[in-house]
Amino acid sequence: MPKVLRIARERKVEDVADVDVALTEWDAKAMLLQAVIPLGFKAACALLEDEVTALTGPRYARHDGAPHRVRWGRQRGSIYLADQKLALRIPRVRDRQADAEVPLQTYARLQEPRAADEGVMRRILYGLSCRDYRACAEAVPEAFGLSRSSLSRRYIKATARKLQALQERRLDGSDIVALVLDGKTFAEDAMVTALGLTAQGEKVVLGFTQTSTENATTCADLLRGLVARGLRYEEGLLVIIDGSKGLRAAVEEVFGPETPVQRCQQHKRENVVAYLPKRQQDLWRGRLSAAYAQPTYEEARAALNALRAELRLLNESAVRSLDEGLEETLTVHRLGVGPTLRQALATTNMLESVFSQVEQRTGKVDRWRNSNQKQRWLAAALLDIEPRLRRVRGYRTLPQLREALQRQRRRVGDECREAVAG
Repeated sequence: MPKVLRIARERKVEDVADVDVALTEWDAKAMLLQAVIPLGFKAACALLEDEVTALTGPRYARHDGAPHRVRWGRQRGSIYLADQKLALRIPRVRDRQADAEVPLQTYARLQEPRAADEGVMRRILYGLSCRDYRACAEAVPEAFGLSRSSLSRRYIKATARKLQALQERRLDGSDIVALVLDGKTFAEDAMVTALGLTAQGEKVVLGFTQTSTENATTCADLLRGLVARGLRYEEGLLVIIDGSKGLRAAVEEVFGPETPVQRCQQHKRENVVAYLPKRQQDLWRGRLSAAYAQPTYEEARAALNALRAELRLLNESAVRSLDEGLEETLTVHRLGVGPTLRQALATTNMLESVFSQVEQRTGKVDRWRNSNQKQRWLAAALLDIEPRLRRVRGYRTLPQLREALQRQRRRVGDECREAVAG
């Protein structure tokens, strides 16, 4: 039994050492304080008094503490507990030798609302308006700083930090095997967003750019920014797009012709059936989906060719729509991707799903006032959604995809060199 207790004590000492590295003792107390209202208020007062006692010694004592540091009355102040600001009479300490005020570190840290601002940001992001925030906050009659304007300022600061974190995030440590590009509309602007898929199947928000349309210039700038932050594509990268010509041109300009592009099969299907009468759209939507569901490239191409012959009798415009970029809708078939992973990579649905969650967080905004507002809201929403994203289906076969991408890159590179030499 004593041996067991000795081992337990040793483990406890190691745990305390680990905590000291990651978090100071004061920070641990502060986190507890800011989670409990109003008991935290009394504990905050006690912490302030403890620091004053450590600086000056016990009250009325003559030989404790530093003799040149003395208590110097109190002044009005305020601290943050959770997301609320409370008025407090702050004790003062004076250094007689330096003839200067001694700042209290406890007070300075209790005035930092960073963690509280995160809570304010999440509540507003999830639909609580600044106007109704005071009524929904924790009931502390003495609290202030919950006005609409002050909450708006705190939300702006919190979302600005999210935007900066997303824009400066390094990508060196992420082994990205696939990249999904698509745009979401904010008022008159399109936010073209890049979602990365790692070799372990995890989805990572890489960045976005604001543009009027998905044109090649702005999209290329977005991709070059990703490369500058550490995105590697030389080992093989699959790019999935909705069929935008601007996005396609940007991918080839930045990543080169060796990088394969998968055009969204769902977008292609909807573009084709849009030319047909409404009574026939459901039928052809199902037939095109069945053709794309074929297990091999040869079978899928044969099924699409058969449908093409029938479609020519109905609407030649629909045939031209089907022919445009058809080969790139079968890229995952040519790469030999397994059926489960192929279904996930054949469309931009994984990014469309993210956009639907973004809409839940930003759809309540009635008026987009400026560019910074749009980008802050989008960055905050994306980073809030990212930890909830599940691994892509069929992620265990991603190593085979990487090998197929590398073979494709070498083959296309050889063909380009032969063409130049010839």
